[in-house]
Amino acid sequence: MDEILEALSNDARLTAKEIAKLTGKTEETVKKAIQHYEKNGTIVKYKTVLHQDLVSTKPLVRALIEINVSPEKDVGFDHIAEMIYRFPEVTSCFLVSGTYDLLIVVEGETIQTVSNFIASKLASMENVRRTTTHFLLKKYKEDGHVFKQTEKTKRLNISY
Repeated sequence: MDEILEALSNDARLTAKEIAKLTGKTEETVKKAIQHYEKNGTIVKYKTVLHQDLVSTKPLVRALIEINVSPEKDVGFDHIAEMIYRFPEVTSCFLVSGTYDLLIVVEGETIQTVSNFIASKLASMENVRRTTTHFLLKKYKEDGHVFKQTEKTKRLNISY
């Protein structure tokens, strides 16, 4: 991977000046490369990874859903995948190998919200044959970042 892209993928807050120091390139070269990558679609978006447990008192419920579908003639999995990823509850959608065809990530306010999405929108789709849902219980690592759990205050031993 290009070293400019690698630096940005590790920390999107880096300035062109900081990336220039890291890579040994000029600041102007870095700026032009970043503009080129943004224009041609290599850089799609800049993202902040949040520790959801620290952001709100009621974190979102996330689920991984494996989906078995019947591909459509002449379009394969692409059309059904597009129909699924257009739902606002779906944050990610992947074509995968193995027992299932698609893997999606869904977010909702409650388990019931996610369950209702599966029952009323996803499972009722014509080409969806079977789903398996895995609710995420705890996040240890995401996008290469390890989430350290906040330590609870330990009680001191009392001796008499």
